[in-house]
Amino acid sequence: MQPLGAAAGPDKGSYARLMTKSTEPTQPPRLTASDAQKLIQSEWLDRVQEEIVEPERRIVDPHHHLWGSNGPLPYSLDDLWADTGSGHRVDQTIFMECRAEYLNEGPEHLRSLGEVEFVTEMAAKTADDGEGRSRIAALVSHIDLRRGEAIEDIVHQHQDTSGGLFRGVRHAGACAKESDRLMIAGNAVEGLYGLADFRKGVRTLGRLGQTYDTWHYHYQIQEFTALAHAVPDTQMVLDHFGTPLGVGRYADDRRQIFDQWRKDVRELARCENVVAKLGGLAMPDNGFGWMGREEPPGSDEFVEAQSPYYLHMIDCFGPERCMFESNFPVDKMSISYPVLWNGLKKIVHDFSEDEKEALFSGTATRIYRL
Repeated sequence: MQPLGAAAGPDKGSYARLMTKSTEPTQPPRLTASDAQKLIQSEWLDRVQEEIVEPERRIVDPHHHLWGSNGPLPYSLDDLWADTGSGHRVDQTIFMECRAEYLNEGPEHLRSLGEVEFVTEMAAKTADDGEGRSRIAALVSHIDLRRGEAIEDIVHQHQDTSGGLFRGVRHAGACAKESDRLMIAGNAVEGLYGLADFRKGVRTLGRLGQTYDTWHYHYQIQEFTALAHAVPDTQMVLDHFGTPLGVGRYADDRRQIFDQWRKDVRELARCENVVAKLGGLAMPDNGFGWMGREEPPGSDEFVEAQSPYYLHMIDCFGPERCMFESNFPVDKMSISYPVLWNGLKKIVHDFSEDEKEALFSGTATRIYRL
């Protein structure tokens, strides 16, 4: 890998300049589903048009959602295809659980099978597509990993329902504090990562050869590191950088949060059973202030603002343990799909071809067994 300081992106003073630009506390507004839907319409995002960087580079997007018309941020297969077909070569995608189309009746712990059925149906349409559009190659669903001995049977039900697409479970640990007033507030049980029954469930996933995905906030990274040490035989995937917050009461502390985040991430990277998904920083709660602006960001602004996070993660984990993600449509509230991937390509402009291959497709292909 080329020296990280030489990669395309901001100079060493860029993060300090960013902090001086963002000293006022910010708070994303509470949105209805219809309000959120308006934010991801093309009229706003299309204000920024860019030539596609490295259009032939193969991409596996390992993290996107789908929601029906009644979902919190409706995003259909056609919407996904419009984004993945907007210029970059996105061959395959992986669906990530998001409480879409759950069953309305039956045992509570099996209602997430409705989401598996929904996504499997969408994936079948992509497999039969004759126009060369991106294919949903795998899915990660939700199972309550505190279910004890029942987990193995539930995993098999998810496998059978998915027709072979199932690759693992996300039981997220994100536990927002009431005073945070976040737009996307995780509601996991406090201390989830340390619960004995939960850890047993994560170990069961490892025994069954399945991955464990999660997302949480920056103040939970040390708890996640302890979990990783406790379940060394389970392949774990950290989503969204551990979500360093930058709004509300965290807005004035972004420099301190960044410095502690750097230390916590480096310690986490010592756990060889953990890989990192790099994306999701354009969620409004990260505090970059792009959502609802008169003009959305271009890729150069994206690089200037966020490359310190990306480069630090790659430095800690190495490209072979990192994968770029879109986290669409959630990040679409702040940035367009072609601009996002342009920015990612610019961040690693000076990396070797093998390193780029790992970041854009190789790591995701290996971890999710595509």
